[in-house]
Amino acid sequence: MNRQFYDNEREIDLAEQKTLHKREKKIVAARTVTFLAAAASFAIGWDTSTHYSYIIAAILAMIFVRLVNYHDDLKRRKRFLKSRLSVLNSYIARARGTWRKRSNDGSIYLKNDRPQDVDLHIFGEGSIFQYICAARTKRGRDLLAAAFNPEPPDFNEVRNRQRGVAELLQRPRLSLDLEAYARMMPDNHDTSELIVSVEEELPPLGKIYLLRFVMPFVLLLTGSAAYVGLVNEFVPLFIMALNLAIAVAAIPAANELLSPLKIISKELRLYRAIFDRLESTNFSSNRLNAVRDILTDEVSAVQKLQTLSLMVDAANARHNPLFFVMGNALFLSDLHLVTAFMRWRVDAANHLRTWIDAWSEVEVLMSLASIGQTRTVYCFPTFYEEEEPHLCVKGLTSLLVADAKGVPNDVELTAGTTIITGANMSGKTTWIRTLAAAVIVAYSGAPVCAKSFSVSRLAVMTSIRVNDDISRGVSTFYAELMRIKSMIEYTERNLPMLCCIDEIFKGTNVNDRVVGAKEAIRRLTNDNTITLVTTHDFQLCDMVSENSRIANAHFEEYYEGDEIKFDFKLRKGRTHTTNAKYLLRMAGIIRDEATE
Repeated sequence: MNRQFYDNEREIDLAEQKTLHKREKKIVAARTVTFLAAAASFAIGWDTSTHYSYIIAAILAMIFVRLVNYHDDLKRRKRFLKSRLSVLNSYIARARGTWRKRSNDGSIYLKNDRPQDVDLHIFGEGSIFQYICAARTKRGRDLLAAAFNPEPPDFNEVRNRQRGVAELLQRPRLSLDLEAYARMMPDNHDTSELIVSVEEELPPLGKIYLLRFVMPFVLLLTGSAAYVGLVNEFVPLFIMALNLAIAVAAIPAANELLSPLKIISKELRLYRAIFDRLESTNFSSNRLNAVRDILTDEVSAVQKLQTLSLMVDAANARHNPLFFVMGNALFLSDLHLVTAFMRWRVDAANHLRTWIDAWSEVEVLMSLASIGQTRTVYCFPTFYEEEEPHLCVKGLTSLLVADAKGVPNDVELTAGTTIITGANMSGKTTWIRTLAAAVIVAYSGAPVCAKSFSVSRLAVMTSIRVNDDISRGVSTFYAELMRIKSMIEYTERNLPMLCCIDEIFKGTNVNDRVVGAKEAIRRLTNDNTITLVTTHDFQLCDMVSENSRIANAHFEEYYEGDEIKFDFKLRKGRTHTTNAKYLLRMAGIIRDEATE
């Protein structure tokens, strides 16, 4: 993480925010004075019949309108800066480890038939998804969730995504701006309703819509004729009334045809700003260039959304009685708006889905890039193409632990089993969870928290957080049996796999546990499987003598006075120490004499 860059950006934004606040006060004052002056000039002109007063009032009115527009632009800039500061604060909070209050934890993506989601903290409270998710659209979140799959992906696709993520990391200001715009959208924004409504088959426009040119032309002719005295002055008034009657009769149909504009009105300006940044950036990665090509192919997304934005403004103005009456009486504005929107749908509707999908892909890349934006040490994984299982990591830490508190570990694993022992709280479970989760993160195309990380194609299977299910009559022990059974059955497919089992068969007595664990380990020690098993049963450590593919590793504790300490470093060989009695005594459950 380039902390200096983000701190500098934060200071710059705070300074601009302060400047804009002062400027806004001046604009509000200028608007008030200008409005009052314009009203006074108009009143003087009305009272004295002096033309120059009307001219001054008109000039002041134009200045007032310009100030209103400028004030609107300033307020939009302030909202953007507020959102950008929120993104910056989020980056800094994640680097400090204070990120667990982030709103979206991905719990909706948890699957009962995929225990890895819970075992490895992929989704749910305090999860990897909660840490990295920058997507605001439902589609973007769905794609991000789908990227975390325990099955090995197409590595060429992963490398392609990695290059897109890497480019965003090289363009931190672009990433900041895009995420700031995205954060201004409604949470879990769903565009499917808009897309479906726009893609619906267009109904034929009735002949009434031909009147949008005929009637204003007739009004122009009769108005001109009345002006020179050729017809009665009530004739153009009658035409205006007729135009208004036509517009009123067309209201139900117009409302139905224009209904999609209501769905996107709030987000349209944000999408236009996002697409403008993406269209105007020259990317080097295939992934982001593909997004840019989608937005500029055949028709420009920005130009089409600019046109749509004008139509949204006009549709909103229809609800103003004065605009509705004058616009339709003079020009049949509703009919013009409906036909313009129908033409827009013909030209751009087929592209809208691909534009939104392209943005959803960028949301995924932004989310995956957040690891590099918030961590000091990270790397992009490399992938072994050979079929033999292989996993080699250096300096791996947990994404879910604060950067400053993470303890790095190294390991190189091939087909075989590692039995991991160590005292309570020494780091056994955290290590196997960190390693397995990092494999899934690597498959997503994101960087991982390590100095180097290389992995072959491995299906990731776990048995870590095993719970009973009273409603189904399933005990903890039986639930674990089913998990390990599924691992053994997977080995029969002769496909590479990473198995992580925490405190194997902890739900039964020690004698049965040791017997069952030994047999399970034998079944899971083969040419295609990397197996990690944590245990407190030292008898399992003796299995290294019966199979050269079984090895021991351990974590240690040490004491400073009466205080127990852990260094969380993985070491070769078995442990020979325990600390359960010490912890029981610290908790006041047993007394010193009870341990003698």
